[in-house]
Amino acid sequence: MNTSIRYLDSRTPDLGRYIRAGDTLMWGQANAEPLTLIQALVEQRHALGRLRLFLGIGQNRLLEPEHADAFDFLAYCATGSNRKLAEADVLDIMPAHYSLLPRLIEQRSLRIDVLMLRVSPPDAMGRYSLGMAREYLIPALESARVILAEVDPLTPWTYGGPYLREDDFDLLIDSKVQPASTRKTEPGPVEIAIGRHIASFIEDGATLQTGIGSIPDAVLAQLRDRRELGVHSGAIGDGIAELSKAGVITNGCKSIDVGVSVGGVLIGSDIVRQYAHMNSALELRSTQYTHNPAVLGKIDRFVAINSAIEVDIGGQVNSEVAGGRYVGGVGGILDFLRAAQSSRGGVPIIALPSTAGGRSRIVTALSGPVTVPRGDGCVIITEHGIADLRGMPLAERPRQLIAIAAPEHREALERQTRNGCP
Repeated sequence: MNTSIRYLDSRTPDLGRYIRAGDTLMWGQANAEPLTLIQALVEQRHALGRLRLFLGIGQNRLLEPEHADAFDFLAYCATGSNRKLAEADVLDIMPAHYSLLPRLIEQRSLRIDVLMLRVSPPDAMGRYSLGMAREYLIPALESARVILAEVDPLTPWTYGGPYLREDDFDLLIDSKVQPASTRKTEPGPVEIAIGRHIASFIEDGATLQTGIGSIPDAVLAQLRDRRELGVHSGAIGDGIAELSKAGVITNGCKSIDVGVSVGGVLIGSDIVRQYAHMNSALELRSTQYTHNPAVLGKIDRFVAINSAIEVDIGGQVNSEVAGGRYVGGVGGILDFLRAAQSSRGGVPIIALPSTAGGRSRIVTALSGPVTVPRGDGCVIITEHGIADLRGMPLAERPRQLIAIAAPEHREALERQTRNGCP
């Protein structure tokens, strides 16, 4: 590493000292985005030469489609603020399973030259924490030529390592932009109905994987009467923090990491930030751990709860494209569903509202790619019920799935099925 520089005033760092034309940059996603550094990057982009930016879930308003004049945008998903880049056709997608991202970085198939971080203030031993995210940032720490960071007093000091010292950074500045927050959504009647169906599969002592959004929030709200639940997830949000504070999540019955909730990234509000700060009962880990099949295979009673855009009547799942636009991602859905399939007492769940914009989300043929093949038969849940496809033959699947479609679409689905639609 170069000699680190610490700015203690309001000066904007000269990024040209660290970034070269043609570099690929990466940073933490969602609430872990280093907004002060991103703002400086946007302002200085024409002086830096053309760059490639690898994006996770975006929650900033700093990157705009017109910035494609200097940036090539690459992402594993089109969620959050990435959506506007996708709609403007300036976002390229890398459809990789989340579990493969560390290997792609290590092998430099995904070359990361510059890593930008939002870190917590140091602890009493002078150790900076990666704060809100670990996941693919950890392999990037090993491969990046340059590490730039901003120190944010609102970022929690979290366990899970690695911890960095001041001389590990090429540039260390004080954050001037507050981190983004993700407020817990208020579930509506549809989400509440879905949440109740999902909760029926969650027994005392189960270990949960959930995403972020109205359906996971609705599920977690149904679990106040459960005991000794555990967490092993990609993302951890306010709902997990609240159940932990209530004593519902204790991780006391987990088959691995007993007593500790494990995740890759925190996405939420001050609720999850305050819960996570200096909390040894929560550890953020690399994707090499959170999504590793060898690790997931050791978890008993693993309930994986994931969403989708649409499911066809054979059980194939599309979680990537809607209306011809890339709006989701491959992410970790298949990593977690397959783990739950093989887990002793596990349950692989795909949950989705039965309609979107008046269109059925149970369909005879997918309008996008197959993210989850029909061979990975899951438990499909809508507000209208449950279709457990595990071990179910193809001939029976259409009837089960049409039964949980919106009532106004069932007749058309039955007619299309009789007419030989796939």
